[in-house]
Amino acid sequence: MTQASGRLLSLLSLLQARRDWPGHLLAERLNVTPRTVRRDIDRLRELGYPVVAVKGPDGGYRLEAGTEVPPLLFDDDQAVAVAVALQLATSSGVDSTDAATRALATMRQVMPARLRHRIDAVQVTVVERSTARPAEKVDSAVLLALSAAVRAHEVLRFDYASELPQADPADGSFIPPRRVEPHHVINRAGRWYLVGWDLDRAGWRIFRADRMTPKTPTGPRFSPREIPGGDVAVFVNAKFKGAAGVKDAWPCQGEAVIDLPADEVAPFVGDGIVEPIGDERCRLIVGSWSWAGLAASLGRFDADIHIVGPMELRNAAVLLARRYRQSVT
Repeated sequence: MTQASGRLLSLLSLLQARRDWPGHLLAERLNVTPRTVRRDIDRLRELGYPVVAVKGPDGGYRLEAGTEVPPLLFDDDQAVAVAVALQLATSSGVDSTDAATRALATMRQVMPARLRHRIDAVQVTVVERSTARPAEKVDSAVLLALSAAVRAHEVLRFDYASELPQADPADGSFIPPRRVEPHHVINRAGRWYLVGWDLDRAGWRIFRADRMTPKTPTGPRFSPREIPGGDVAVFVNAKFKGAAGVKDAWPCQGEAVIDLPADEVAPFVGDGIVEPIGDERCRLIVGSWSWAGLAASLGRFDADIHIVGPMELRNAAVLLARRYRQSVT
């Protein structure tokens, strides 16, 4: 990027940051003369940006809304952020997928080679859309490093901050970096993860990106393994449900009748099935990671329940009932 182009981009960023800018303050921020600021303002106008002069003792400029979309100027970090957002949009389920795909292609076409390579490295798989949980922030540099390793098929080395207590380096102990063959960068319910084959543990693992600190250089290239089941979305959802295999289903699934209308139960059962039985009762088929967890989830509706089956669910309900009675005696 030339010095003039870089200054033009900085000027545009400043104009977007606040409503009115005195001319002398813009000159100070850009470390140029007021005359240079006036020339750059004229260049922005020629490009289609509606920059108007503001009257007053100091004079100044304001970037207003226009009637047409002018050429967009992005710095490197902005370009990467837009690329990630557009990829998420293509998997959002909203009726804008085609437009988002075309926008990403248009954006890539006009980017310089160095930026195009960075954008191409960002490959995102959306496994499940976010509902209400706020997402942990992930440094864009980390996301780029993970995506680049996935694209290049290079072993990724990284430190991983676990929630469990770690050894203290001051004691002379050493925690070696994790070594993983990265397979997919995914976004699930607003949180970023890396799916990969852990070389030291000889198994597939899912890592939270906000806890990863990639190391450079990356390791040797590898031939990608096939993810169990062949579908990363099914694999990840199965893991989060505690399923032993690769089937996207809860390991424990049961049926019950609840003395509540179906429309009062349905909003709280996730991927469960609710069938009305008259106006005041409904049948619920729902799953959980354990029988005790499933039995406990049925009790949250504060209504009479009849457990249809299976026997494991009935036994878990009896066990929970005994524990609850003991807890208040």
